[in-house]
Amino acid sequence: MLIKPFIIENDIEWAELDLFGHVNNVAFFFYVQKARLKFCEYLGLTSLNESGKNGFIVASSHCDFLQPLFYPGKVQLIVNVEAVNNSSFVLTYQIINQQQVIAAKAKDVLVVFDYQNRKKVLMDASIKEKLKVYQL
Repeated sequence: MLIKPFIIENDIEWAELDLFGHVNNVAFFFYVQKARLKFCEYLGLTSLNESGKNGFIVASSHCDFLQPLFYPGKVQLIVNVEAVNNSSFVLTYQIINQQQVIAAKAKDVLVVFDYQNRKKVLMDASIKEKLKVYQL
Protein backbone atom coordinates (compact mmCIF):
# COMPACT_ATOMS: atom_id res chain seq x y z
CA MET A 1 0.00 0.00 0.00
CA LEU A 2 1.29 3.46 -0.91
CA ILE A 3 1.71 5.69 2.14
CA LYS A 4 0.70 9.25 1.48
CA PRO A 5 1.71 12.04 3.83
CA PHE A 6 -0.82 14.29 5.51
CA ILE A 7 0.68 17.77 5.17
CA ILE A 8 -0.20 21.01 6.93
CA GLU A 9 1.49 24.33 6.12
CA ASN A 10 1.92 27.05 8.70
CA ASP A 11 3.28 30.60 8.69
CA ILE A 12 5.81 31.51 11.35
CA GLU A 13 4.43 34.44 13.33
CA TRP A 14 6.43 37.30 14.86
CA ALA A 15 4.82 36.60 18.26
CA GLU A 16 6.40 33.10 18.29
CA LEU A 17 9.94 34.50 18.59
CA ASP A 18 11.85 34.44 21.84
CA LEU A 19 14.58 36.66 23.27
CA PHE A 20 17.20 34.92 21.12
CA GLY A 21 15.43 35.78 17.84
CA HIS A 22 14.29 32.28 16.91
CA VAL A 23 10.95 30.53 17.29
CA ASN A 24 10.35 29.55 20.91
CA ASN A 25 10.14 25.82 21.59
CA VAL A 26 6.56 26.20 22.84
CA ALA A 27 5.48 27.29 19.33
CA PHE A 28 6.57 23.90 17.96
CA PHE A 29 3.88 22.31 20.15
CA PHE A 30 1.31 24.75 18.74
CA TYR A 31 2.31 23.67 15.21
CA VAL A 32 1.89 20.02 16.23
CA GLN A 33 -1.47 20.82 17.84
CA LYS A 34 -2.71 22.42 14.63
CA ALA A 35 -1.67 19.37 12.59
CA ARG A 36 -3.18 17.01 15.18
CA LEU A 37 -6.53 18.79 15.07
CA LYS A 38 -6.64 18.86 11.25
CA PHE A 39 -5.76 15.17 11.09
CA CYS A 40 -8.36 14.19 13.71
CA GLU A 41 -11.01 16.23 11.90
CA TYR A 42 -10.16 14.21 8.78
CA LEU A 43 -10.62 11.03 10.84
CA GLY A 44 -14.02 12.16 12.12
CA LEU A 45 -12.84 12.60 15.69
CA THR A 46 -13.68 15.89 17.30
CA SER A 47 -12.14 17.55 20.30
CA LEU A 48 -15.17 19.80 20.75
CA ASN A 49 -17.26 17.34 22.77
CA GLU A 50 -20.03 17.11 20.17
CA SER A 51 -22.97 15.08 21.39
CA GLY A 52 -22.90 11.50 20.14
CA LYS A 53 -19.42 11.79 18.65
CA ASN A 54 -16.23 10.35 20.05
CA GLY A 55 -13.27 12.61 20.50
CA PHE A 56 -9.71 12.07 21.58
CA ILE A 57 -7.41 12.89 24.44
CA VAL A 58 -3.67 13.38 24.24
CA ALA A 59 -2.02 10.79 26.46
CA SER A 60 1.52 11.82 25.55
CA SER A 61 3.27 14.46 23.47
CA HIS A 62 7.00 14.68 22.79
CA CYS A 63 9.21 16.84 20.58
CA ASP A 64 12.89 16.63 19.61
CA PHE A 65 14.22 20.03 18.51
CA LEU A 66 16.82 19.67 15.75
CA GLN A 67 17.16 23.11 14.11
CA PRO A 68 16.00 26.62 15.04
CA LEU A 69 13.22 28.29 13.06
CA PHE A 70 13.22 31.99 12.20
CA TYR A 71 10.79 34.74 11.21
CA PRO A 72 9.73 35.36 8.51
CA GLY A 73 9.13 31.88 7.29
CA LYS A 74 6.85 28.95 6.74
CA VAL A 75 6.92 25.38 7.97
CA GLN A 76 5.38 22.17 6.71
CA LEU A 77 4.17 19.55 9.13
CA ILE A 78 4.16 16.04 7.76
CA VAL A 79 1.91 13.70 9.74
CA ASN A 80 2.18 9.93 9.67
CA VAL A 81 0.74 7.11 11.76
CA GLU A 82 3.25 4.98 13.65
CA ALA A 83 0.85 2.57 15.39
CA VAL A 84 -2.84 1.73 15.61
CA ASN A 85 -4.19 -0.06 18.68
CA ASN A 86 -7.68 -0.94 19.89
CA SER A 87 -8.45 2.44 21.43
CA SER A 88 -5.34 4.51 20.72
CA PHE A 89 -2.99 5.50 17.94
CA VAL A 90 0.41 7.13 17.61
CA LEU A 91 1.05 10.08 15.30
CA THR A 92 4.50 11.23 14.24
CA TYR A 93 5.31 14.67 12.87
CA GLN A 94 8.17 16.18 10.96
CA ILE A 95 8.42 19.96 11.08
CA ILE A 96 10.19 21.05 7.90
CA ASN A 97 11.61 24.54 7.32
CA GLN A 98 11.67 26.43 4.01
CA GLN A 99 15.07 24.96 3.15
CA GLN A 100 13.45 21.49 3.37
CA VAL A 101 15.46 20.67 6.51
CA ILE A 102 13.80 18.81 9.40
CA ALA A 103 13.67 21.33 12.25
CA ALA A 104 11.91 19.00 14.71
CA LYS A 105 10.38 15.58 15.10
CA ALA A 106 7.39 15.05 17.37
CA LYS A 107 5.17 12.21 18.51
CA ASP A 108 1.71 12.02 20.11
CA VAL A 109 -0.21 9.14 21.64
CA LEU A 110 -3.94 9.78 21.22
CA VAL A 111 -6.74 7.83 22.89
CA VAL A 112 -10.25 7.66 21.43
CA PHE A 113 -12.53 9.03 24.12
CA ASP A 114 -16.28 9.17 24.80
CA TYR A 115 -16.72 12.52 26.52
CA GLN A 116 -20.38 11.89 27.34
CA ASN A 117 -19.55 8.75 29.36
CA ARG A 118 -16.05 9.97 30.27
CA LYS A 119 -14.14 6.85 29.24
CA LYS A 120 -11.90 5.54 26.49
CA VAL A 121 -13.62 3.50 23.80
CA LEU A 122 -12.70 1.11 21.04
CA MET A 123 -11.91 2.71 17.72
CA ASP A 124 -14.43 2.39 14.90
CA ALA A 125 -13.33 0.27 11.92
CA SER A 126 -13.80 3.29 9.63
CA ILE A 127 -11.25 5.30 11.62
CA LYS A 128 -8.78 2.41 11.58
CA GLU A 129 -9.10 2.23 7.79
CA LYS A 130 -8.35 5.94 7.43
CA LEU A 131 -5.36 5.60 9.76
CA LYS A 132 -3.89 2.74 7.69
CA VAL A 133 -3.50 5.06 4.69
CA TYR A 134 -0.94 7.09 6.68
CA GLN A 135 0.67 4.25 8.64
CA LEU A 136 4.43 3.88 8.28
